[in-house]
Amino acid sequence: MIGAGFGGLALAVRLQSAGFAVTLLEARDKPGGRAYVFEDQGFTFDAGPTVITDPDSLEELFALSGRKLADYVRLEPVDPFYRLVWDDGDSFDYVNDQTGLDAQIATRNPADVDGYRRFLNFSEQVWKEGYVRLGAVPFQSFTSMLAAAPELIRLQAWRSVYAKVASYVRDDHLRQALSFHTLLVGGSPFAASSIYALIHALERRGGVWFARGGTHALVRALGALFTDLGGILKVSDRARAITTENGRATGVVHADGAFETFDAVASNADVVHTYDVLLKDDSRGRAMARRLKVKRFSPSLFIVHFGLRREHPGLARHTICFGPRYRGLIDDIYKKPTLANDFSLYIHAPSASDPSVAPPGCSAFYALSVVPNLRAGQIDWRTRATAYADEILTYLEARHIPGLKADLVTRRIVTPLDFQSDLAAWQGSAFSLEPVLTQSAWFRTHNRDDVIGNLYFVGAGTHPGAGIPGVVGSAKATASLIIADAKGAW
Repeated sequence: MIGAGFGGLALAVRLQSAGFAVTLLEARDKPGGRAYVFEDQGFTFDAGPTVITDPDSLEELFALSGRKLADYVRLEPVDPFYRLVWDDGDSFDYVNDQTGLDAQIATRNPADVDGYRRFLNFSEQVWKEGYVRLGAVPFQSFTSMLAAAPELIRLQAWRSVYAKVASYVRDDHLRQALSFHTLLVGGSPFAASSIYALIHALERRGGVWFARGGTHALVRALGALFTDLGGILKVSDRARAITTENGRATGVVHADGAFETFDAVASNADVVHTYDVLLKDDSRGRAMARRLKVKRFSPSLFIVHFGLRREHPGLARHTICFGPRYRGLIDDIYKKPTLANDFSLYIHAPSASDPSVAPPGCSAFYALSVVPNLRAGQIDWRTRATAYADEILTYLEARHIPGLKADLVTRRIVTPLDFQSDLAAWQGSAFSLEPVLTQSAWFRTHNRDDVIGNLYFVGAGTHPGAGIPGVVGSAKATASLIIADAKGAW
């Protein structure tokens, strides 16, 4: 297997638990992929996902071998799930308490209390259909897509998340509060299928959690589980090629040029990189790379990690700062190649509930801005990054973190160029293919290649998509194919 991100680790655990002998190659010096970790001057900064939902899907990975998640890592609930704040001073605590939500909604528009209840019911329906029933089912044929079509049509999957939300509630800020979730998986609320409204029900049902010690503690737990099961994890070993013969994958060329044969190969690497680079010597690889490159890829991210010498206990763990524009800014990010003059931010403040990620008396943060990917190449991040980071920190100091610059101990900047270079992400995309209806389910990269029958995919670029629950679900879908195929000796 290639790539030890969440999807690769989840697939490796499933296969090793099922009795396969799995070797997992990771290009970086530690597993995690996008869920990497930076450590600096006593601060621990998660590079990637910080919102953990559907802990049952993680528990399931450990239960496959009779183990418990709690024996490897400690998950704790987040409350509120998110604090949402707007430029006009308005705020909304998104809590998992119906009475608390109803009270906040009623102060905005009493009629929206019933509207929200109806939206929640809709979200529950798409959760049952899109996540429970279809989230871990591989769509390998168009007929499988057709079988799901009647229910998708009934749920108006062709409408956007925002359009569905707007049909239930009238308050503008509440519409934003109920539609921004698609951005967490790389989709615009105004383009992503309404099926992605399932994220709301997923959070309400299973809660929002964090891993004590940071998200990478969960990565380490999965890595430890895999090796405890007898799996082989090789870090700092960037795969150079997937070899093929007579339409079958035969093995992998390691970073040092050594060749190793395998009965099957699964890739958690970027889907374009897999076809375009790892399979460049195979006509299937070249053809699929051309096909993928013309598709729509999700935006990238600009992240400022920073540590402060003081604590800021008043901040929520997850804060969404909406800028002066909502639709206008999102349209700029997805449709224009230049950097907008304004921004919205996600502030992650892990030390607010987990002091282990910062030195005593200090606090750790990251601020994330969704930005265009590198498709058009009109933003020179080598010259723009420092000034953009300064703008973000100035904004945060003025509105949320007084004395930020005077208390600054360390900071680290991540740009779309880092996604491109460190993760081999096509166009520097942070979430792979954009989750629009025409790039979902069967229309997404298949969990098993249609031509190279023992080549498999897992992770954000394949079904069902990005986010921790998505890539863990993709591992379940892909594992079902591998296990079934192995019974026929491939």
